[in-house]
Formats: sequence, C-alpha cells, structure tokens
Amino acid sequence: MNTKVVVTGIGWLTPLGWDVREVWDKLLAGHSGIDSITRFDASAFPVRIAGELKDYAPERWLDSRESKRLDRFTQYALAAAQMAVDDARLTFGALDPYRAGVIAGSGAGGMESIEAGQTALFQKGPQRIPPLSIPKMMINAASSNIARRFGLRGSTCGVALACATGAAAIAQAAEQIALGRADVMLAGGSEASITPLSVAAFSACGALSKSEIEPSRVCRPFDRARDGFVMSEGAGILVLESEAHASARGARVYAELAGTGMTTDLHHITAPDPEGAAAAKAIEFALQDAGELAQAVGYVNAHGTGTPLNDPMETKALRRALGEDTLAAVSSTKSMTGHLLGAAGAVEAAITALAVMEGVVPPTINVDDPDPECALNIVRDRPLPLPGLRVALSNAFAFGGHNVVLAFRKAS
Repeated sequence: MNTKVVVTGIGWLTPLGWDVREVWDKLLAGHSGIDSITRFDASAFPVRIAGELKDYAPERWLDSRESKRLDRFTQYALAAAQMAVDDARLTFGALDPYRAGVIAGSGAGGMESIEAGQTALFQKGPQRIPPLSIPKMMINAASSNIARRFGLRGSTCGVALACATGAAAIAQAAEQIALGRADVMLAGGSEASITPLSVAAFSACGALSKSEIEPSRVCRPFDRARDGFVMSEGAGILVLESEAHASARGARVYAELAGTGMTTDLHHITAPDPEGAAAAKAIEFALQDAGELAQAVGYVNAHGTGTPLNDPMETKALRRALGEDTLAAVSSTKSMTGHLLGAAGAVEAAITALAVMEGVVPPTINVDDPDPECALNIVRDRPLPLPGLRVALSNAFAFGGHNVVLAFRKAS
C-alpha cells in the first residue's frame, strides 16, 4: 500500500460478549460462546446449537424508535460501529465528511425481516406486508445507517461475499485510504442469521455440525472428528485511518493493515478448491501488497471452520504460500466464537490486530485428535506468547469461492 493504513478502533458483538478487553481475555482463556439455541424453538431441528448474542439489549446503543425500524443485523452493525468510534476516541466534527466513509456488509442481510415478511404474506395477504420491509432487508442498510449516524459522506457501500464479507469490506475500505481518497473509514460485517430458515437451510446443505456432544465441544477445527461449523451471530467494525491522520490526533494504534489479497476459486458454489491454489494466491497477494516475505509471518488466524473440506484445503494453501516447513503459529478462534458468517472476517481481523499488538495469540480449543491432513503449527488449548510477533494474517474463505486475506504488521 502506498499510504499506511492503521487500525485505531475496534467494536464488536460476539457470543463471548462485546467489551474488547473482556472478549480478548476470554479468547486467551479458551472460553466457548456456543450453547443451545434460545431464539426460537429448535427442538425439531437437526441442529440445536449456535453462538447467540447473550443478553443483547438494543437500548444500550439505540433508542426505541430506531431499533424498531432496523433489522437485527443492522442493529448489531450500528452498535459495533458506535463502540469502534468510541474505542478510537474519534470525533468527526473537524473532519471533511467527504473524506470519511463506511464499507460494511452481511452474508444474508435482514433474515428476520425476510422471514417476518414471508409469514405476513402467507397468513394475511400482500396488503399486510410491513412498509419498512425493504429497508430492513437490504444488505446496504448497515453501511447506510452507520454513515447517517456519524454524518459520513465519503465512499459508502454494502458488501456481500458470504463468509468473506467482513474481510472484504476491510480490504476495500483500506484501499480508499491507500489511494488517498479518504482519511478515515469504518469497515466490517454483521450477521443475524440465528433464525429458523437460516439454521434449517445451512443444515440442509450439510455445512453444520450435527454432533450431540456438549455444545462448547462441538466446534473442533483441525480435529479428526470435526463434522461441520457452528453458526453464530454478531458484528465487527474497525476504524481504519491513514497513519498521518491517526498520528496527527495522537490516536492509539492496534496494528498496521499492511496488505490485502483477494482471489476466486472457480471450483464450486460451496465447496473450496481442495488444493487451495487460489487461497494460496490470496495469501501471496496480501504479502506482496505488504512488502513482506512468507518467512516474516509469525501467526495466522485461520478461516478454520471445522468442516471436513475447509481445514485440509487451508492447510495446503498455507503450505503453498508460506512454505512446506512453515513454523507460523496457526489458530482458529471460531472454535470459541463459532462462525459469525458475514461478520467473521471482521471479528477475526480485530483479533489478529490485537494479537500483533499484544504479542500473544489465542488458542484453538477442542483439538483432541489432530488430523494429520492438517499438519500445521496449531496453537492448542492455551495462548502462545509471541513477543517478537511482527506480521500476522487473517484468512477468510467463503461460499462462492471468495478468498480474502488481510496482512497485519506491528505498528512502528
């Protein structure tokens, strides 16, 4: 990147909580946010566990009128954006509003509103569809409402790249700053898909774990017994700034977003290319963009879904890009948070930035019997101190064959 881009604010809602330090401490301690579904009666469903937001209260961040007009996924995005802005101690009053924007998205958008509209249509007829159905459903509702809250008139758009959405939004936002078109961008993803249709549909396509063991033990990336991912909900928004802008206002910097890489598999609409060729190329592109060699990578926050197909593919991609004998530490924080779908790439980017700043990486839990097909330096059970950590990657690989990799570097 020509202009240095830095992370100065983190806001998130996760199954482990929303306070940045609290969630970080839980990740390092190996806590799981996976439990039985309470949002609806899932007793007849083949999958009855998920990573729900526990004790979510919209009034913490929204007034009652606003929350009624917004789908849950947009509520989550607004809450995360507010927390990120507060965390960055950022004020927009003196900033040219055309040099600040928002790129944020979702894998599915307003699923609760879609299902409510469908119910109203079938039970009451077309004249009884709620008038705010469309603005509640649309994926760009998150970015648009964030921009309206903070008065941002720069580049603002919604992104939808399935499970790579949050990472893609961050990559595109960083590009606006790197090209000199913006000084500040808010970027990330949000998902609120713990709904009957979403859970049933993901289950029907064979993506979810159907394990009947203790919920906290179900998500097991890189383990021989893994059988699918666990759906979660939440949001992640980062404040990105040019290094010059952040320095001028004396901002605290988590890490530099040094490079991004994006590719497409062209293999299958849901299954990844088993050889990981395009995923490896995305890693290479991110490192080229950062001006770093493969040997510089000390940590990878893997996509690590715990599906039979993803984990061996990601292993091959990492070994292709970083070298067959790579010693980079690898962990999958999805083992604790579950898969936040469109928000996953943003939440995991934030975790990676924290790892670089703190010099310690969170573990992967539930790896009881490591799969020999996933022969990587997996961080298991407890955090790994890496005081010399300088470069780290966050991987996001999605249905549709979308691959997004973000390279973070320790702030100078």
